[in-house]
Amino acid sequence: MKIILTFLLSVIVLFGTAQVILHYKNQKTEKVKYQVLKTYDEFEIRSYPERIVASTVCGTGKYENNSNKGFGKIASYIFGGNEENMQIAMTSPVKMTLGDTMEMSFYMPEEYEPEDLPKPNNSAVKIDKDGKQIIAAIQFGGWANQEKIDFYKNKLIKLLKKKGLKHNNDFAFLGYNAPYEMLNRRNEVIVSLKDYKE
Repeated sequence: MKIILTFLLSVIVLFGTAQVILHYKNQKTEKVKYQVLKTYDEFEIRSYPERIVASTVCGTGKYENNSNKGFGKIASYIFGGNEENMQIAMTSPVKMTLGDTMEMSFYMPEEYEPEDLPKPNNSAVKIDKDGKQIIAAIQFGGWANQEKIDFYKNKLIKLLKKKGLKHNNDFAFLGYNAPYEMLNRRNEVIVSLKDYKE
């Protein structure tokens, strides 16, 4: 019995230590910068600058079916799957559009211009620009799935309508954590705003 308890305690300590290390590492990861323009009780308005992204079309259907598919393609690109075998640092968050066809994007580190980035080996990965925009964002914790994303998307729609804010119906999901990271998980549903006056 003591051996089993010692083993379980060791596993718990190792798991806890690994989560703390992962959390610390995530804090060091470059985050996309934005300016908060206005904060409401349940959502906020932000201004995002133009950023370079590596993107790929994932397909149709649920978030769960498409997230791994898209992540693998772009992760391969930044881990050396390009014509220069160049390693590109991971940034946060990862973006996935929520239209009929989902598209996943990794934001490239702020230091890069499009001409600095190597051509992807996989033709399904494209280097593009995510334009300057003003967005509304609602946040939730835990692991994301289609049910949660739909819930917060619908909640954001109602909150924007209540405040008289018009949107462009270009909803997207932002995920800030690696799948195996358990502490302080951060997810957001965002949409760009129409005719918003700063």
